[in-house]
Amino acid sequence: MKNLLLVAAAMTFTTAVQAAAPACDRECLKGAITQYLDAMLQHDPSKLPLATKVRFTEDQQELRLGEGLWKSIESLTGFRQDILDVKQGVAGVHVKVIEGGKPVLAAIRIQMEGRKIAGVESLLVRSREEGALFNVDNIQKASPEMNVAPPAAQRNSREEMQKIALLYPEGLRMGSFVTAGTPFGKDAYRFENGMLMAGTKCTLRAGCEDIRGQKLPELARIRAMVAAVDEEQGIVWLRMDFGKSPVREVGELSMFELFKVYDGKIQAVEAFMKVVPLDTPFLWQY
Repeated sequence: MKNLLLVAAAMTFTTAVQAAAPACDRECLKGAITQYLDAMLQHDPSKLPLATKVRFTEDQQELRLGEGLWKSIESLTGFRQDILDVKQGVAGVHVKVIEGGKPVLAAIRIQMEGRKIAGVESLLVRSREEGALFNVDNIQKASPEMNVAPPAAQRNSREEMQKIALLYPEGLRMGSFVTAGTPFGKDAYRFENGMLMAGTKCTLRAGCEDIRGQKLPELARIRAMVAAVDEEQGIVWLRMDFGKSPVREVGELSMFELFKVYDGKIQAVEAFMKVVPLDTPFLWQY
């Protein structure tokens, strides 16, 4: 746990430019997501308020803004889950879009410098082969569990939220949420690429209904960094990579994973994940 917390602390930063520029509040961040998606639909990044230098990656590859999904996206769907981190100037979103008549799961992290876009990181999942799991028909609208506003008395501080969420990858590293002391709410669940993998309603395999006590592989090479914290909504967004898995022969799982955290527990887990080649670097510093 200590190592994961140190990584998270070391990788979280606010640039001097951000500190000097006018802050982008929640309305501004939400608008930045809408503006970004609208510009993608028009295949025209010039419609965005861009910083002097803009970094863009898609599936952990450096590209020019306007390449990749920008060229092939056809439309949006009814699913959109926002993550708004005012303190760090991050506007994040999980969306389902249409490309070539087929659905694509996209996680997009927009780094603002004041009210201008300075960087964009995106991860796309197009198929079961790419995602290991893939059931996009189950992804229609943002879940009520992830969007309930935590009561004031049950809200945790930003620091507490991060520590609680990071106990999840620590449990994966140790091969046991029980051993790691990972706290879950009584109705907590895990939803990955449209599939319910754990929680009281899970029927995928024996034991999956017990999210805390389920059997886990030991992922000794797991990496986890805090991509954003939405303090108002009680959401911690982790950027994770499982490393070489003892149960997978090729590749490793790379993901953006949402953790609903309040009342000192993880209440819901929702992720978009993709299989990437072994030792693929994140490329981003958080």
